[in-house]
Amino acid sequence: MSNHLLETPKLGFGLMRLPVMKDDPDTIDYQQVCRMVDMFMEAGQTYYDTAYVYGKDGASEKAAKACLVDRYPRDSFTLATKINAWLMAEDEKAAKAQFYTSLERTGAGYFDFYLLHAIQSNTVQKYDEYHLWDYVADLKKQGLIKHMGFSFHASPELLEKVLTEHPEVDFVQLQLNYADWENPSVTSRANYEVARRHNKPIVVMEPVKGGTLANPPEPVRKIFEEADPHMSMASWAIRYIASLPGILTILSGMSNVEQMADNLSYMRREAFRPLSETEQDAVRRAQEALAAIPSIPCTGCSYCEPGCPMNIPIPDIFEARNRQMIYGRMEEGQRRYDNDTKGKGKASDCIACGQCEGACPQRINIIERLQDCAGVFDS
Repeated sequence: MSNHLLETPKLGFGLMRLPVMKDDPDTIDYQQVCRMVDMFMEAGQTYYDTAYVYGKDGASEKAAKACLVDRYPRDSFTLATKINAWLMAEDEKAAKAQFYTSLERTGAGYFDFYLLHAIQSNTVQKYDEYHLWDYVADLKKQGLIKHMGFSFHASPELLEKVLTEHPEVDFVQLQLNYADWENPSVTSRANYEVARRHNKPIVVMEPVKGGTLANPPEPVRKIFEEADPHMSMASWAIRYIASLPGILTILSGMSNVEQMADNLSYMRREAFRPLSETEQDAVRRAQEALAAIPSIPCTGCSYCEPGCPMNIPIPDIFEARNRQMIYGRMEEGQRRYDNDTKGKGKASDCIACGQCEGACPQRINIIERLQDCAGVFDS
């Protein structure tokens, strides 16, 4: 285990879901992001995470430059980004060029953490075909990156295979949260145990499952409020993961100043405390309650959208349907659906080409789910 990595502050700032301008959803609200970065730095936190594919035309990496790199000494923070072999990379040359584009966008000079992005059963061969393991290892030898790793969305069997074949990686990034701990599609617990057996520090993504666990359904909320009415819903999810051994940092995709303030209130070094046994029991009961509620396990990553020939806003449609299934808000779900599909494809426009299912890290049966949504919203 790389013990020096585990000295990293346990809260990481995920730059995937940054706040946007009210009148222009494609434009990041730099003023608010700068304020969030200031709060994060003042609290002694250091880890920032972005990716080549985050945001339109690299908006996330560009925001990292404007709000972080250009405003703070380079040795005062650590920056992670990712290379993607299957999204926006038509060949090996284009994939490798992503590194230098990321370097230019961020102005960072080097990356502290560099990841092969979203390895799954149907994408792992691209990283081999494009020789990206050797490429990233060479970037490390050149001093252009400090630590190499990969983010992962697949089975523990594949994780075991990848870590056995690539012992050179310094860390691994996994989706861990209490909702997916025993989820057979995500296998959080089993993947965590594989990484631990290989002595790899773990960066955690989706600790609040795309925001779902920050606003859980009423039965779950009731359990946590009875256990401690002063703790936010998000704090239960993040502290649950932060209480595990071997965690390098936990990425929270904070979207506003309020979320930043809440996370810092319990994740500062001096404020953090692991879950007690009583609190662990509350989480176990919440897991049981959550498992009994039907929902679409979408985290809103949007990897399914770029290749959709019908321009269907799949994550938005699933969010509208979840509003109905999880919270019973039927009219609100319909309103969201009608608004989100204006000028775009509707659920009933799906031609079942299947490209979205190949890109989905959650391995959702998207075609079948869209058929359900069409029956509800388009009838």
